[in-house]
Amino acid sequence: MPRRAPLPPPPPPVEIRSWPDREAMLADRAVVLGELVKMHVGPGRLGLLWMWAALAATGWSVVGSGLVFIEQGSDFFSGIAGVFSLVVGAAALIPAVVFACLGISRDREVRSLLDAWGALDRDPERDRRLRMPGMSLTWLLLSFVLGAVGLALCVIGPASARPGRETYGLVALVMGVGMVAWLTALVGGVTALAHRRWVVRVLRGSGGTGAGAVPVSPADGRSASSGPPPPGSGTRSPSPDRSASSGAAAPPVRPPNPAS
Repeated sequence: MPRRAPLPPPPPPVEIRSWPDREAMLADRAVVLGELVKMHVGPGRLGLLWMWAALAATGWSVVGSGLVFIEQGSDFFSGIAGVFSLVVGAAALIPAVVFACLGISRDREVRSLLDAWGALDRDPERDRRLRMPGMSLTWLLLSFVLGAVGLALCVIGPASARPGRETYGLVALVMGVGMVAWLTALVGGVTALAHRRWVVRVLRGSGGTGAGAVPVSPADGRSASSGPPPPGSGTRSPSPDRSASSGAAAPPVRPPNPAS
């Protein structure tokens, strides 16, 4: 089995983030997202998926050949060859299925990390290289072709079988290979569409500042409502003369002289 690179950790909570400024946070975000995108839809991930699919198809072909040997065998040696084929085919099929399932589970973890790191903030310049439209299209087209071939094998193989000519083992062999191809295409199509959905929702999604942005407060500590009203708002700001005159003490009122 090829050695897999470890997944990066999720972004730290807001309370313990230690980035000195927003630019440092965006630089770390770009590096982590670049690695995660390669793990999700990179050429290595596509080759690994197809490798496990090819191994599973080969294993099922050997299992199907063993079934044909057992069904058509008329002597002891044919039965031995059939059992040997079953064991060898299962030895190739079972690990391929297990590792393919582990890869699908890892893809789910990668998508969760992509959502978490992508939600930190927006960076259109660095996010442009994360979209990878050509690689997503490659995943989608190859999955479509492989799914069409697998579906044809699953339908045409049993429909064209004739009683007395094709055995049940041969039909099971063809249908098994077609099912492996169709399931592999389904995984590839879901991966391509999930990446495209992440690009539209996270990288191109509308929204103000991200979760990593730090709100800026006024330098003097006052609230925004204590500043002067904007022009045209209909509220007259007090003039300096009026403020000064209102702060001065009023002159004392002299009592009227009593009538003589």
